[in-house]
Amino acid sequence: MSKNKHMTLDDRISIASMLDQRHSFKEIGNAIGKDCTTISREVRSHLVFKKIGAFGKPFNACFFRASCQLHHLCDDCSLYQGRTRCSFCKYCNDHCDHFKEEKCRLLDKAPYVCNGCVKRKSCALEKRFYLAKSAHDEYRATLSETRQGISLTSEEVSYLDRLFSPLIMKGQSVHHIFVNNYDAIMVCENTIYRLIDLNLFEARNIDLPRKVRFSSRKVKKHVKLDKACRKGRTYQDFLAFMEQHPDLPVTEMDSVEGKRGGKVLLTIHFVKAELMIAFLRDSNDARSVLDSFDRLYKALDREVFSRVMPVLLGDNGSEFSDPSRIESDQHKVPRTKVFYCDPSAPEQKGSAERNHELIRYCIPKGTSMDFLTQEMVDHMMDNINSLTRKSLGDKCPYDAFSYFYGREVLDLLGCKKIPANDVILKPSLFDKFIKEADISTSGSLEEAGVQGLAPDKP
Repeated sequence: MSKNKHMTLDDRISIASMLDQRHSFKEIGNAIGKDCTTISREVRSHLVFKKIGAFGKPFNACFFRASCQLHHLCDDCSLYQGRTRCSFCKYCNDHCDHFKEEKCRLLDKAPYVCNGCVKRKSCALEKRFYLAKSAHDEYRATLSETRQGISLTSEEVSYLDRLFSPLIMKGQSVHHIFVNNYDAIMVCENTIYRLIDLNLFEARNIDLPRKVRFSSRKVKKHVKLDKACRKGRTYQDFLAFMEQHPDLPVTEMDSVEGKRGGKVLLTIHFVKAELMIAFLRDSNDARSVLDSFDRLYKALDREVFSRVMPVLLGDNGSEFSDPSRIESDQHKVPRTKVFYCDPSAPEQKGSAERNHELIRYCIPKGTSMDFLTQEMVDHMMDNINSLTRKSLGDKCPYDAFSYFYGREVLDLLGCKKIPANDVILKPSLFDKFIKEADISTSGSLEEAGVQGLAPDKP
């Protein structure tokens, strides 16, 4: 008998076929080389519920359906058509105050499905089936989900953060916290370490004394905080929403990376004015994105924030996988609406992508951003936003944004206009900051991590 192997589609087809022929789980298991308990779990895990009746009988799960004399439960029902009783209508269960559900007691024991039931052709109750194709599709979806990311919602992660982080800060080990709060924790100990490692907790690896003594294996991280985060937020949902609200301005968000694992930029692009601001982050994770939006929200206040960026469009990066926290503040007050582009479709936020080309003039692709400070990033974006654009009628994004939203909002964003003849869009833009940083104490520019950004030698 084969063990520790996943079932194939052929196995599931055999199970469905033998269930139709009323074979027992033991007989099915012997036929495909599986234990009978495995067959039982397989069937119960992939039940398909169908509210269908039988020949000449509509679906009706009411206990009183045989003796019920009620009629005209629905006002002006087009399906009534002279019927003497509402029990002959498949919608009566939804409207009748006397409805009492009846369930087939045969489904409480093996085989738990109606596949081979002899009463199926005359039964009007809800039915359960095991369907090979449906079961295999569910299995493949579950297998894919378990192999990527964390199957937790943002609320569950926040709850675990509030429980673990304060105790870790006291010097307690994860195992100690886990053992003494076992009843309040719904995940395993390894998941807690993964959440800390992915920077989803306030506590970090540096706060775990033993963790910093060992180097971790290099494993590609797949972070997905909430598997349902894109439900109702797809690009098709975005198009439908904008069709209903065509006057709302759209803001695009994205990340710009230097060397993998180093500092990264969060860019926020106001499409209407083509103005872009950027926040420097230590790592490309969801928490740093939330912190950036919270800082921006605090600087603008709710009314201005909601007015200038009522709609946010981002890509499918894991750093944007907590949309509910972006859409609402800490008091659950709505502040914006988040949508996602289709996978591998950067052209759907092409305005931001075009502006990223200007960033690459200053920070060539593959260059580490670890030498950057937020002041340097702000100066770079001021130069980019002061560049005259033909698409804006030979105006710069700074002037266009000022026209749409007012100079005071630009002041709140910390944006400054650079004189037209002083605009620099080359790596030399950062020269004055590099000189002021007294990099000579580190030996050379290369040791400071700013290769390729040193001033040109005369």
